[in-house]
Amino acid sequence: MARGQQKIQSQQKKAKKAAEKKKGQGTDQKTAAKAALVHTCPVCKTQMPDPKTFKQHFESKHPKATMPAELVDVQA
Repeated sequence: MARGQQKIQSQQKKAKKAAEKKKGQGTDQKTAAKAALVHTCPVCKTQMPDPKTFKQHFESKHPKATMPAELVDVQA
């Protein structure tokens, strides 16, 4: 029964570490990635992180549609 006390202490220590890790985590990757998607394509509603990617998407996926004014001066 000497191992029983050590087992209990180990479980308590592990639970305390897990609680501290969870508390310090803050935001998860999914939330951060979603916040980075700021540009939305008006044709297909796809979200992109920056104007360069947005322009590349628009030129390749919607070549016949008129380019939005915000993308005209963007360097691709």
